[in-house]
Amino acid sequence: MTAASRHEKDLLKITPHNAWSQRFWDELTPFKDRISGHPFFMDMAGGRLSIESFRYALLNFYPLVARFPAFMGLALAKATNFSEAGVSEARDWLIQNIKVEERHLSWYRDWAGGFGITAEELDQVHPPAPMNAVNHYLWNVNTRGNLVESLAATNLAIEWATGDWSSKVYAGIHAYTHHAEVSINKRTIAWLRAHAHYDDLHPYEAMELIKRLSDDNPQLQQQAFQAVKEGLAYYELALDDCYRVQLDSLQKLRSA
Repeated sequence: MTAASRHEKDLLKITPHNAWSQRFWDELTPFKDRISGHPFFMDMAGGRLSIESFRYALLNFYPLVARFPAFMGLALAKATNFSEAGVSEARDWLIQNIKVEERHLSWYRDWAGGFGITAEELDQVHPPAPMNAVNHYLWNVNTRGNLVESLAATNLAIEWATGDWSSKVYAGIHAYTHHAEVSINKRTIAWLRAHAHYDDLHPYEAMELIKRLSDDNPQLQQQAFQAVKEGLAYYELALDDCYRVQLDSLQKLRSA
């Protein structure tokens, strides 16, 4: 088997939405758009974000990136009843993508380093409550929730919104090259490039797994919907805190 055929075999085939899954997707899209269109990311993509605000976000979002493989590992532990529809596919997908997320962690550290954040700062960070809430939520849902809720909160809510905003930021990241303390190069934007391009299938694959796991179960569908909605709400809470720092930075500039 060639590398190309192995890759094709590993891909999860995306199927057309039926009535409930289309409604599920459409009703959640506005909540996702609140993240990808958040003023913080719009300023970041437009080159208007202060370096102080950029560093604040990179540093305090680090625990989310660092723990993401662990959250998926907790979901994997639930994928054991192979007689249920979708469980085998979910297990295989999680195993494959946990490895991907581990690689993303080192890329994120490079991105933070490019903005002057040290490894020690990353390893010792304690995010403020508004930014740490999403980590607590994901830990809770991946520990206490079912497999569908875990995939919905982690791989649909977080990765769906992240794929959207990262493509916008990637398009404008070179606006920060004029800052003497910032290094923009192939290595320091690898995380952004990955999420803006070849990893954009992850949320669609997560939705496919949700469909397979809950297609005949309205209760699971509702649980998945609520998990996505809450995950996005906590994500937005973190962004609001980041934007507060940006507004404070702008106020300091005006007062100087």
